[in-house]
Amino acid sequence: MTYFHSYRTTKSKTFKPKKNVPEGTKQYQLQEYAKATLGSGNLKLAAILPEGEDINEWLAVNTYEFYNQINLLYGTIAEFCTPQECPVMSAGPKVEYLWSDNEKYKKPVELSAPDYVNHLMEWVQRQLDDESMFPSNIGEEAHLNTSFKHFIYFVQEFQLIEKKELQPLHELIVTLTSQD
Repeated sequence: MTYFHSYRTTKSKTFKPKKNVPEGTKQYQLQEYAKATLGSGNLKLAAILPEGEDINEWLAVNTYEFYNQINLLYGTIAEFCTPQECPVMSAGPKVEYLWSDNEKYKKPVELSAPDYVNHLMEWVQRQLDDESMFPSNIGEEAHLNTSFKHFIYFVQEFQLIEKKELQPLHELIVTLTSQD
């Protein structure tokens, strides 16, 4: 197995934990909502292997999904995390991540946060493209149905797509959502 990072501790004291958000503020409400939705059980259920599905396919499909989500999330902050603004990849003042891929970087090296993330994402992409690790010819119908079902619930919840636009898929939508 290839290890993509190691870490070392630093002695910097610049990190200060956030203070408690005052009750009654908008930030407090959002924080409480996030706690409630994360703890609602829906995400836990979404992680469970569907009955009759192959565990390796389930792991592969979810690995792709997490990779895509991380790519999207990082894209939202990439412009703020430049080599000048983020000279090291760290998790607070006591942990600095060093890059090692056992290929080009055999010994762990210090990289700026954006360089580290770029190397990491390229490394993951190479793993995902490796047919021996992640075969592309896997049966994904159940996962696609689950993803589509989640999408439909989401767009319906926020009225993002008019019903007439979904009409060609009406029978499929009814079939997938009638079990809930």
